[in-house]
Amino acid sequence: MRCHHEMPFGALPHAGGVTFRLWAPAARQAELAIEAATGQPLRPQAAQRDAEGWWQCDVPGAEAGTLYRWRIDGDLLVPDPASRHNPEGPQGPSRVVAPGAFEWNDGWTGRPWQDTVLYELHVGTFTPEGTFAAAAERLQALADLGVTAVELMPVADFAGEYGWGYDGVLPYAPHHAYGTPDDLKRLVQRAHGLGLMMFLDVVYNHFGPEGNYLHAYAPGFFSKTKSSPWGAAINFDGPDSGPVRDFFIHNALYWIEEYRFDGLRLDAVHAISDDSGKHVLEELSERVRAATPGRHVHLVLENEDNGYRHLAATPQPGRFDGQWNDDFHHVLHVAMTDETQRYYHDYGDGPLDLLARAFTHGMVFEGSRRLEGGARTDVRATPPQPLSALVNFAHNHDQVGNRARGERLSQLVPPEASTLATLLALLTPAIPMLFFGEEWGAREPFLYFANWEGALQEAVRAGRRREFGHEAASDLPDPCSSETFHQSRPDPAGAQTDAGRTRLAEIRAALAARRQWITPRQPLLLTGQHTSQRVGERGISVQWRYEDGQVLSLELNLGAQPLRVEAQHLGPVEPQRVFSHRWPDDTPAGTWPPFAARWTLGAEITL
Repeated sequence: MRCHHEMPFGALPHAGGVTFRLWAPAARQAELAIEAATGQPLRPQAAQRDAEGWWQCDVPGAEAGTLYRWRIDGDLLVPDPASRHNPEGPQGPSRVVAPGAFEWNDGWTGRPWQDTVLYELHVGTFTPEGTFAAAAERLQALADLGVTAVELMPVADFAGEYGWGYDGVLPYAPHHAYGTPDDLKRLVQRAHGLGLMMFLDVVYNHFGPEGNYLHAYAPGFFSKTKSSPWGAAINFDGPDSGPVRDFFIHNALYWIEEYRFDGLRLDAVHAISDDSGKHVLEELSERVRAATPGRHVHLVLENEDNGYRHLAATPQPGRFDGQWNDDFHHVLHVAMTDETQRYYHDYGDGPLDLLARAFTHGMVFEGSRRLEGGARTDVRATPPQPLSALVNFAHNHDQVGNRARGERLSQLVPPEASTLATLLALLTPAIPMLFFGEEWGAREPFLYFANWEGALQEAVRAGRRREFGHEAASDLPDPCSSETFHQSRPDPAGAQTDAGRTRLAEIRAALAARRQWITPRQPLLLTGQHTSQRVGERGISVQWRYEDGQVLSLELNLGAQPLRVEAQHLGPVEPQRVFSHRWPDDTPAGTWPPFAARWTLGAEITL
């Protein structure tokens, strides 16, 4: 099977040559500059412009492997913004790719959303090599653990050798330091062979600050009236917005069709402003659903404004399958660490009560826009949210990497509590996500790093010092140092320690319990019928209800001391134990051990 996404821009190979198309309405002249090899003299080819600002150049004899750039107004050399491959990064030439040359295995149609257990990783620090090929060699261990979906942090090409990936400037080209397009396809194919879905994090709210030349020849990409945290907002609704919308919608289709990704996670959609008749997110979803009949393809949002209107409990055109639930992470973090600075401060008033609400309602502050400094207005969740449309996690790249020193939660809580946070994310009706290294309790930090140089490097360093002004600036990790990048690589040797093996075994057992007891029951999960109660100073009891009258219950003690709980009448049939943590079978009735949790499933009991 061969897969090729047709798009109206970029390099379009055909029999006898290649057609190159560029939207550059502000250019007075555009030429296609062919390079015989890097550093060799350019061979400019004249391009023709149409009335809408599209430049086209047909080059007989060009083929896969041909290196090229566009020359704007006889002076500025730029990469193709729709380049499929820039082997030397955004500052170098683009390379023609023949996507139909890759042979895919037939038969993979994905897995349903209810099966999803996500594992977020950063390609550059997942392995010592930091490549797609090396990552493929580690997938078997994830499948054995019980993970069902791997989510790659953004791979769109960005300036420099290392970075998080959220400053990409060539959205169609896999990052040059990670490998070739075929290397990425082999990674996806290897995952599918192991029964793993592959998700990709994509950024449609801004371009990075280095290597982006669109302002020079296509300023219509940027709004004249709206801004984002990273500068001018992308123009999705103003004059000239048609080609811009197509550019990003085709990008989503490209990754799903040409690379066979099973899902996309759209970064920071609260920073996407669109006042047109049909929001670009709605159109993107419709186009993806229409293009993938017979496949399980999942669309996930990050939305700091806690908006719920784009979500649906079942796959629907125009809607999204899931959304990262920052509220769950924040309130869990506060409940376990007592930290209340920065964006944690809104969760410091009764954090266990808010955690109980997160278990039953999903988002704590539904519909609440995140304000400057992370503050939220106190809007409580209405209407009830389908829990299976939310993604819960104890760690992710933002919540670890945006700390001054990149500590994982396991470094911030007592040792006996470190695994409990992960288990609470894995064993609810929400979709769970692990952050790479979390499964064995990696002690290495995950820091912010970016391979910037010159004035941009100094600006980023100064920005980090300002952001963490309460810290001693002299000992903050340098975000632009290669040492910071290498320090952020979890050492898999940690999985071979006694503590690492113990934790891995428990995470594997928890995911097996999820697979047996929770996943098959997702279609029966009710909405708005779940309840919780506070128990003592540090205890929570939760009941998740299903259409057949069964109840999944959680008894949780987040305290360092045992809880004495009045014995409960269980009725004639004792509920089935689903999973327990630090809760021995011989625990006396009415006692909840410290930092312990127990999950059971049984019929609703009316007392």
